[in-house]
Amino acid sequence: MSASSAQSVQLPPRYGRRLLRALPAGLLNLLLTLGGLLLLTFTLASLSPIDPALQLVGDHASASSYAQARHQLGLDQPWPQQLADYVARLAHGDLGVSRSTGQAVGADLSRVFPATLELATLAWLCAAGTGLALGIVSARRPGGIADGASRVFSLLGNSIPVYWIGLMALLLFYADLHWASGPGRLDDAYEYTIDMKTNLVLLDSWRSGEPGAFASALRHLLLPVLLLAGYALGGVARLSRAALLEELGKDYVTLARAKGAGEWRVLLRHVVPNVAGPLLTVASLAYTNLLQGAVLTETVFAWPGLGRYLTTAVFAADAPAILGGTLLLGLCFIAINSATDVLVRLLNPRLR
Repeated sequence: MSASSAQSVQLPPRYGRRLLRALPAGLLNLLLTLGGLLLLTFTLASLSPIDPALQLVGDHASASSYAQARHQLGLDQPWPQQLADYVARLAHGDLGVSRSTGQAVGADLSRVFPATLELATLAWLCAAGTGLALGIVSARRPGGIADGASRVFSLLGNSIPVYWIGLMALLLFYADLHWASGPGRLDDAYEYTIDMKTNLVLLDSWRSGEPGAFASALRHLLLPVLLLAGYALGGVARLSRAALLEELGKDYVTLARAKGAGEWRVLLRHVVPNVAGPLLTVASLAYTNLLQGAVLTETVFAWPGLGRYLTTAVFAADAPAILGGTLLLGLCFIAINSATDVLVRLLNPRLR
């Protein structure tokens, strides 16, 4: 066996050991980030001008009832003690009770988050696939018709307000043309007959065995998924085009062309694998943006997801629900970014 072959055999175990050694530092970074997010959100909730105790007992409550409510909520304790109590409850999985729904915040999040996850994931699959394809076509012929059309579409997708597009889409495709279903996740005939065990409407409607339930779920998903995908597609196409054009200007591409390789072969065989890390980063950023950018879409389409839940909590000054939802979104962002960082290092040996 040659020296180069022996070295290639030893690389994966050595990199695995390095990854294991870097794991404690990564976990520490994760904990520090979550701690900073928790401190920030708890501080902002504490600075809210709305008094939770007064919100609980009402304006005409007696002084003793008001004092009892403050003691029950822990508001009579110093701020550091309130934070310590919240962290202690959080360590046991207790996110508090929502003042809007009267239920545990953890139970509410387990009910609404799958709806947002389903909507964002389907939109991301459409946006990532189409956006990367548009980026490749645009980089193949910069300044051409496809490139110009892609840039115009990207500009429109990032410039027109999401709520306006959603309302116009409902007016045209639902009210006038009847091509798609309206707000909600299912038709009224299936809304209360299907057992939403996973709160993923496609899976639950498929498992229900109800004729037409799955088709109803697809029709209701069509408009919000396409709307969210169009919102994210422009950024994916633009950033992937820029990464590909930068890579196309390097010397090895010129050498491959000089050897007679065709443009599509150079682009797909050599350039795309070398920019897999940046493309993966672009796709992951689009996914995180879709998770937190679904607020207006869920509001317009009456989609019972996390964005709509947080919107209701903000209007009701529901601090436990806001804290719980924000921490959940922050945890998702950190998890996605950490996984992306690991995958990028695996794809790019120079980063190891």
